[in-house]
Amino acid sequence: MSAIEQQDSHRPPSDGGMAKEEFIRVGTTLYKIVEQPRLNGGYVKKRIAWNNETLRQDYGKDYIGSVPKYDGFCTVPEHIGYHPVVGKFLNLYEPIDHQPKEGDFSHIQSLVGHIFGEQYELGMDYLQLLYLYPIQKLPILLLVSEERNTGKSTFLNFLKLL
Repeated sequence: MSAIEQQDSHRPPSDGGMAKEEFIRVGTTLYKIVEQPRLNGGYVKKRIAWNNETLRQDYGKDYIGSVPKYDGFCTVPEHIGYHPVVGKFLNLYEPIDHQPKEGDFSHIQSLVGHIFGEQYELGMDYLQLLYLYPIQKLPILLLVSEERNTGKSTFLNFLKLL
């Protein structure tokens, strides 16, 4: 069986992973949605290819009619007006876990100021565009410095967290 990784989470499955099982059909393939435990103590949501006959044996012949059906997968990134389903396609893009809010972000300002220097406003604009217009084509950032401990990896890790 193949598994498609979906979303990383440190929350345990809401039902202990045992009570309600969820299935979907994408194209002609049936998937079971599971919360797989990770070594770090978290969970990752996955789709595991499932067998139609096994589903019938477990839930009866009429159950398959209630399984949500999609024509295929798509990837449509959006942070403000996210849609898990686009047309008849299941969106593989997952929304971010947090919403921006007003307040103190002095550590982020300091990091962006350190990385971009005199181009601080350009760096802040870049981050805003990544959030507001995730499909906008932007220049590729190259963080180049022969010195160590300049913040290159820290900035990339920060972007991954966003």
